[in-house]
Parts: sequence; structure tokens; C-alpha cells
Amino acid sequence: MSKESSILKAAWLIAFVTIISKFVGFLRDICIANYFGAGFISDAYFYAYQIPSLAIILMGGVGGPFHSATVSVFAKLVNPEDKEPSEKVKKLFNTFLTGTFIVFALLSILVFVFAEQIMSFIIHGTNSELIALSTTHLRIMSPVILIGGIIGIYYGLLITYRCFLLPNISPVLMSLSIISIIAFTKGDKLGISLAVATAIGAILQFLVQLPAVKKLGYKIKPNFDFKNNVELKNLIELVFPAALSSTIGQIYVYVDMFFASQLREGAWTAIGYANRVFQFPVGILVTAFLVPLFPIFSKLVGQKKYDDIKYYFHKGIGLLNFIAIPVMFGIIMLAYDAVQLIFQRGEFDSQATYMVSQALIFLSFAIIPYVFRDSVTRIFYSFNDSKTPFLVAFSSIILKFILNSLFINKLGIAAITLSTSLVTLFNATLLGVILLKKIDLEYKKYFINIGKMVVAAIIAFGLNYILYINLPNENISWLMLAVKTFGIFALSMLTYLIISAVLKIEYVGELIERVKQYIRRKFVK
Repeated sequence: MSKESSILKAAWLIAFVTIISKFVGFLRDICIANYFGAGFISDAYFYAYQIPSLAIILMGGVGGPFHSATVSVFAKLVNPEDKEPSEKVKKLFNTFLTGTFIVFALLSILVFVFAEQIMSFIIHGTNSELIALSTTHLRIMSPVILIGGIIGIYYGLLITYRCFLLPNISPVLMSLSIISIIAFTKGDKLGISLAVATAIGAILQFLVQLPAVKKLGYKIKPNFDFKNNVELKNLIELVFPAALSSTIGQIYVYVDMFFASQLREGAWTAIGYANRVFQFPVGILVTAFLVPLFPIFSKLVGQKKYDDIKYYFHKGIGLLNFIAIPVMFGIIMLAYDAVQLIFQRGEFDSQATYMVSQALIFLSFAIIPYVFRDSVTRIFYSFNDSKTPFLVAFSSIILKFILNSLFINKLGIAAITLSTSLVTLFNATLLGVILLKKIDLEYKKYFINIGKMVVAAIIAFGLNYILYINLPNENISWLMLAVKTFGIFALSMLTYLIISAVLKIEYVGELIERVKQYIRRKFVK
């Protein structure tokens, strides 16, 4: 119980700092939307950003392959209570860091040199101006690729030592960098300031990690001892397939960009904003619960305590779903109002709001399979198996292309996010089935709980939707729109909690009990 309590405390801390990070990220997106709207300049930046984002977010971010491999291996080698890591562990850290630096430096140089060819391949059609501007942006941001993998190693090491704050709050630096530079370069008609700010933000993320890593006893000393190193071999065996898996995920994005470039101007920007809104609640939930659970999964696998893994899996994913399901219904019901509230100002008009909200609604169906996929993927990594998630991701590339082709003419922008939801469901299902060969997680319990939650959400949001459609919707002030949106969602959540209590969903009872305990500690002597 003390371990469970520490996990929940860590989850609350991570949720808090992630909310701050996501909130600042929203301010960044609002600034970009205000100055550049959903058009030519924003499309050029977001097209170019896909390459560096692969390194800084997907590969190097919390949950990326470098972070995951570092946690999986180092969690079995170090004791967070020790004052100083062993020489063997320090040597492994520096060898891994040296190899990562060499590989990613070469990749950065190649991207800089061949930026025009890369953007010509990604952007479908013959829009030479868009390709030229995207090429400029990509060259400016090419150093971000070098920084990405190194940051991932630092993140993984800090989280292994239960230092959750810095890895989750440091992405704020990139958002603040973009906001600050945009504010001082309002005359930047080409949007070059976006690329410059992104590169500066990545460098700041790297620099802020250095003191914390050194404090743990790890000093940067280049080490080229790549041969006959068992632990390094384990790291590479985890990183390589996981990195390929992230790359496969990026191929999905390139497939989407290919189809989006055939649609109206601003389509890709709209999809990007929809994904950012989607990632705000989902990213907070997944990061808050899976980051502290991952090192525990790795240790439990090493100790072969499989019953404990089942317990923490159901506890973690159950709480995630309990919150994620009403969030999904809330997005479906309030997408247009929420996007209008967040973005519609300056160059971001009502048509842009419509595009983003349509993409967001269809993307929201991915929430439940997204949570499940990321949860079981951490268990695969704990078993030192990153090949299976890669093969599953690879197997669905053709499916992604086919689904986009089938839906694009009928649904437009929404086709791309709907296919994303369906592919996520496919990946989650396949991973869940394959995991049964390693451990039986008793999915029957999972489906019973999720069924009760869906019933509670349908009733709660259905009742409040009747109220929602009868409230004023046109020609209302920003303040009234905010009150309406947040008020309906809050009322829906309250109704959901009441119905969940009636259906005896276990997490409601735990929530009530924890509130009672808090009140007793604070107010009862």
C-alpha cells in the first residue's frame, strides 16, 4: 500500500507539472494561431517540424524509445537510494551517450544537406513556394535531431532515480521560447521565427538537464567501448526496434501529410491543432500514470512477480479509463465550442475552427485504444521486448494508407483522424493478444470495467446534451461561451460520477474514501 501511495503521489506531481507544460503549450499554439492562422506559413512550419519532432518528442521525449530503454535497463542496475552509481553503470551511461551523439549528429547533417529533397518528398504536389519555405524551416531546426536522443537518455536516467519533475516540466522551455520570439518578431512574414524558436527551445531543454544528471554522479566522458558490453547490447536491442517503431509512427504522419496536401490550404495545420487539443488531456493522463509505473513494471519483471504486474496494470489502466472515457464524450459534444474558445481570434477564423473541430471529433475515438496500447507497450519494454511493438506498428502502415484512401473523398480532413483512431484500435488489439504469450492480464476484468464506464458516460453526457443544445449558441460573448462550455462539461462529469457510484465502479469508492481521509487529516483533530 505504501508503494501504491507513492505511485499516486508521483502521478499527482507528474499530472500537475504536465498540466502546466500543456497549458503553456496551449498558449504557444494560441500565439501561432493568432499570428499565422491556418494557412501557408503555418503549413510550412508544421510540415517541416515533423522531422525534428520525431527526435525531440517521439524518440527523445518521455515515453520515447531512448527514455524507455534507459528506464528498462537502468532500473534493474541502480538503486535510487545509493549516493553514487557504480563505475560499471557510469561507463554504460557514457558509452550509450557517445554512440547516440555520433549517430544523431550524422542524421542532423544529412537532414540539413538534403532538406529540400525531404520536403519535396513529403509535400504532395508542385507547390514550390511551400516546399522552399518548409526547406528553410527544416534546415534551421536540424540541430534539434541531435539533441533529441540525448535528452531522452537524460529523461530516462532522471526518472529511474524518481526525479519526475524536471523531465516533465522542461518541455515548457520550448513553448516559452516560441511565445517570446513570436512576440518580438511580429513582422516576420515568412514565419522563420517559429523555426528559430524551436531550435533554441530544444537547446534549453538539453542545458537544463545537465546539472541534475551531474548531481546524480554522472559526468559526461566520451567512451567508445562498444564491444563485449552486455548491458549496452541490451540497451541497443531495446532502442533500435523502439526507435524504428517511433519512425513507423512518423511514417503514419507522412502518409497523412501526403493526403492532407491534396486538401484545402490549412488542412495540415488544422490536423496538427486537433492533435494538440487531443494530447492535452490524454497526454496528461498517460504521462501521469505510466511514467511512475514503468520502472515498477521493469523491476517486477526482473523479480518475476507477475501477479503484482497484473495488479498495477489494472489499477493504472482502470484509473486512466475512468477519466479518459468522459473526456472522450466531452470532446465529441463540445469540440466546436472548445476550439472556438481556445483558438478563434486574429487570423484563426470560423472556417479554421470548423476544420479543427471536425478532425478532433474523429480523433477522440482513439482515446481508449491509445491508453491501452501505451500501457501494454510499457509491459513489453519491461520484458526487454521492443521488437513486438515495432512489428505491430509496421504491419499497419498499409492499413493506414488504405483507410485514408477510402475516407478522404467523403470525409475530407476528418478522414485522416478517423483512420488514425482505427489504426490505433488495430494496434492495441494486436498487442493485447500477443502479450498473452508472456502474461495473462485477465482482460475480462478490463472489459467489464470499461463497459460500466461507457454506460455511465453515455447516460451522463446524453442527459446533459439535451441541456446543451437548448442553450444559446450564436452571438454570445467569449465569457458566456466559456461559462457554457466548462459548465456543461463540469455538470456532465458530476452526473458521470453519480451514475458510476450507482453502478458500483470501484474507482468511485476509492475516490470518495481518499477525499474522506484527506478531510480527516486536515480538519479532524
